[in-house]
Amino acid sequence: MSSVVAPEKPTSNTMGPKEVELILVKEQNGVQFTSTTLVTPTPTQTNPSGEEERETWGKKIDFLLSVIGFAVDLANVWRFPYLCYKNGGGAFLVPYLFFMVIAGMPLFYMELALGQYNREGAAGVWKICPIFKGVGFTVILISLYVGFYYNVIISWAMFYLFSSFTGELPWVHCNNTWNSPNCSDWADNGSVSDIYKATPAQEYFERAVLHIQDSNGIDDLGRPRWQLTSCLAVVIVLLYFSLWKGVKTSGKVVWITATMPYVVLTVLLLRGVTLPGAIDGIKAYLSVDFLRLCDAKVWIEAATQICFSLGVGFGVLIAFSSYNKFSNNCYRDAIITSSINSLTSFFSGFVVFSFLGYMSQKHNVALDKVARDGAGLVFVIYPEAIATLPGSSIWAVIFFIMLLTLGIDSAMGGMESVITGLIDEFKFLHKHRELFTLFIVVATFLISLFCVTNGGMYVFTLLDHFAAGTSILFGVLIEAIGIAWFYGVDRFSDDIEEMIGHRPGRYWRLCWKFVSPCFLLRLAYAITPETEHHLVDNGEVRQFTLHHWLVV
Repeated sequence: MSSVVAPEKPTSNTMGPKEVELILVKEQNGVQFTSTTLVTPTPTQTNPSGEEERETWGKKIDFLLSVIGFAVDLANVWRFPYLCYKNGGGAFLVPYLFFMVIAGMPLFYMELALGQYNREGAAGVWKICPIFKGVGFTVILISLYVGFYYNVIISWAMFYLFSSFTGELPWVHCNNTWNSPNCSDWADNGSVSDIYKATPAQEYFERAVLHIQDSNGIDDLGRPRWQLTSCLAVVIVLLYFSLWKGVKTSGKVVWITATMPYVVLTVLLLRGVTLPGAIDGIKAYLSVDFLRLCDAKVWIEAATQICFSLGVGFGVLIAFSSYNKFSNNCYRDAIITSSINSLTSFFSGFVVFSFLGYMSQKHNVALDKVARDGAGLVFVIYPEAIATLPGSSIWAVIFFIMLLTLGIDSAMGGMESVITGLIDEFKFLHKHRELFTLFIVVATFLISLFCVTNGGMYVFTLLDHFAAGTSILFGVLIEAIGIAWFYGVDRFSDDIEEMIGHRPGRYWRLCWKFVSPCFLLRLAYAITPETEHHLVDNGEVRQFTLHHWLVV
């Protein structure tokens, strides 16, 4: 018995290995006839190291919006404009842009490239230098800590949003059940001592929302208040369903959360500039006082603002970029997203100070009496200004929707840093991402409950001051040293060339190796004893004097 097998002709298709499938067709007159076909095995996508290919963003714009949405957060609205006004107006842009160019952008670029090349979260990327893996876990832990109180801010915004669906906003008058005898409208500021006077908007935030009056201190927290707990639960549910499927879902959510703030800011600016006194407020925002640049404190605040506004050191940029395609141009992304972040901060200043100028003129007080930063701006001053406008409820709804979207995508970024960092380090969690995400958000919710009690503001303040301060600066410092000095700038540059086709310029390499680490190490609060921090507040930094370095 003989068999006949026809030889296959050579093929020019070289797209991977082929397998020959030999099939017995039939036997006729003692001869077995067979058929052969070429079968191409299903390819497994791999990266240059031979590992299974990582999930990637659905579209490039999903990644860009995610990074912008994370970096552009509440601080762009409530901190930068006030810092600019307080520190010389337009002159403040000099140190701000200086530190952005020598430190902010290089560190931003470094984290994007680090995550994209190594394809892992904040802890896993340190396979390049395992001794620094502790830095990765540090930034993951910091992101987790921040989530404990940052989600509470979003729940405040949601509480205000629900309260805005009414004919008359509840922070207009002093005749509510939560008001104290010290409540006084601006027009009645002579009736109560300035030391104790509180506006309706201030008392609404402190007494109706936070219920500070029902607590004697951090040792008297009380039970979680059901109103804020409900709002916090809604925030947690939104976060879970935005993150449970990874970048495939979060990349779609940011189309709304990252773009909505720009629409609302533009609408508010168009309304704000039509108000009386708005131009005076904008002039005060942009007034140039170059003498303020002689004050070391101005430079310190500019450097600190750059560090925190760009979001380096939280592991978020590493996590987001790890889902990029290997050949993505992370250099271009770093320039685009960091520039948009800074421009957004500057743009929001026009919106904020148009309303502050209006408030100043309406109540016939100096601008510095109404200008403030932090939660007091967005939960007291701005709601008070909105309450005086025709159709105030509509404007309040618009404003607090903006705060919600500003907060949600930043909270998504922080939580993604934790989830990605841990599931990449503990591989068995990859198959259970949905359950692990549920575990993280529920744990965050339970701990955040301490911040929505009567004394929750005390816990919130502790977390706000100590969760992500000097620790972030130290983490980024060690990160920069680990990459530039231990892994090596040359090798890191080779990695970038492998991804985008060209090496970083000498400027970037010098910044990574020398400038950025020095910038992080010499920040005043990080190098000054805590007992001398009050001197830093006054611009008296002993380590910035020649005598400190020359004395023996």
